[in-house]
Amino acid sequence: MLIKLEQKLVSLEGENYGSYKQIKGCYNFEKFDLLIDYIQGDPFAEPSRVRARIKLTATKIPAYYYENKIREIALRDFLTRHFHLQAKPLSQSCGSGKSGLISIDLPQQQILDKTSVLIQGDFLDLRFVCGLPANGRRILGHAASKMLTQYVKQAVLSSMFFSAIDEDALKKHVHTAEDAEALRSELIKKELVGFIANGSKLARRSGIDDRPFQGDSIAFQSMTSLEVGLNTPHSGIVKGLGIKQGVTVIVGGGYHGKSTILKALETGVYNHIPGDGREQVVCEPTAMKIRAEDGRSVSGVSITPFISNLPLERDTDNFSTTNASGSTSQAASIIEAIEAGSRTLLIDEDTSATNFMIRDRRMQALIAKEREPITPFSDKVRQIKDSLGISTVLVMGGSGDYFKLADCVIAMDCYQPNDVTDRAHQIAQQFDTGRVDEGGESFGSLRKRSILQGCINSRQGKRQEFFRVRRTEEIEVGEERINCQAVAGLVHESQLRSAARAIIALSKTKNNQSFVGALESVERQLELQGLESLSTEAFGNLAYFRKVDLAAILNRMRNLKT
Repeated sequence: MLIKLEQKLVSLEGENYGSYKQIKGCYNFEKFDLLIDYIQGDPFAEPSRVRARIKLTATKIPAYYYENKIREIALRDFLTRHFHLQAKPLSQSCGSGKSGLISIDLPQQQILDKTSVLIQGDFLDLRFVCGLPANGRRILGHAASKMLTQYVKQAVLSSMFFSAIDEDALKKHVHTAEDAEALRSELIKKELVGFIANGSKLARRSGIDDRPFQGDSIAFQSMTSLEVGLNTPHSGIVKGLGIKQGVTVIVGGGYHGKSTILKALETGVYNHIPGDGREQVVCEPTAMKIRAEDGRSVSGVSITPFISNLPLERDTDNFSTTNASGSTSQAASIIEAIEAGSRTLLIDEDTSATNFMIRDRRMQALIAKEREPITPFSDKVRQIKDSLGISTVLVMGGSGDYFKLADCVIAMDCYQPNDVTDRAHQIAQQFDTGRVDEGGESFGSLRKRSILQGCINSRQGKRQEFFRVRRTEEIEVGEERINCQAVAGLVHESQLRSAARAIIALSKTKNNQSFVGALESVERQLELQGLESLSTEAFGNLAYFRKVDLAAILNRMRNLKT
């Protein structure tokens, strides 16, 4: 079959690019089968989708590395990265557009459940793309033959078989993921929402580069008063800072690491690769970063716990807008996160609406409560914990109004934490603000919503189902563009592709559906059938997303009607 593919490709030399469709099919390469599933329309279009299917026993990879779900995900992540390293030097431009490309959906710092490599029954399925060579729109058959029968073969043989793998590196990769998962499972037992191991290096290269800082980086070291030890299967007891359930306030001077520690917790819902610096930084799995988003859409959310008595008698129990203010958007995001099942809120003063976070005594004196629709978060944060059991981690640099409300206050000094809870409480008593609590006796009621049939439409022009993603910033479904920049739980564009496919599936529902029920149905589908169930075709660029992140995406749809 290998010779047959070579002959086919050589015979297509100089033909119109569309003739490449003749090679679609399955070819035996002795140690694996090569499946060409999709042929691109031209050299500049999305590359052709290709798979290598290998008997799992033929890879000689010990069953130890895939005998449970966490190990299997880590193994597949490792193999994806290994294939990328082997294919990269073989991927050489040899014509127009993407000619000569050999590429796989490369993970970043997180170890995600992805479809780039799958274990399906007795087989290992490697999924990647190839740019079939052309000069203009004319096939370069000899170059295509060399790419598919030599370069691809070499990349597969040197990456998917145990004899070509550094077992120490593989073992470290798998054990790192398994230890992180164990740490995360320990959080509930210890009544924690987050954990940062001693020795962790949290600094990143930049705000848009999540890789570890290249220069000297300060190793994190917990203070004794908040240090805990958590059990792991491979690293024994790991000690570090335990962030307890409740209200935690992180303070400190500018550039001393407040936002850095919050960012580490934000991404701690995922496992990280060895060498990242945050391998043993974990967070409660449903944690959501909340921020102000001027201009975002809100549909049928009860924001009354935070905002009521609006001018012109606007309804805040069933509030909708296509252009929310900073405070309104932040209030809606908190209610939406609670509805979706988040148990931990992460909030940074720098990305919050000031009038939502605080309302001091002077402002209370000038603007009476009956003239101010907004109840500040400072008057609700305790109720969120005491009534709903939801914890909050707050970064504050400019207001001490949260000191008396906090169960724990951590001061960051040169990237190192200090427990200043007692001192903060003393200061709160010594310097009484004199402000009046405006939060009332309870948090307020939460409204159940249903998604109205037909409001989600995946049709664009003549295409019945259309979607497109732009990095982790935007999903386009049908005629609608959804801004996802503020959804911090989305760390890879493959998560957006999967979420878009889930949204398209929800669009086919023929009746109104409970918002929470829709989320839970998608979650069950992924648990029982996996990411593969989101598509009838074999795509290698899908990745797991959390239920709370899907909720955040849906809530930002301007066409959403509830």
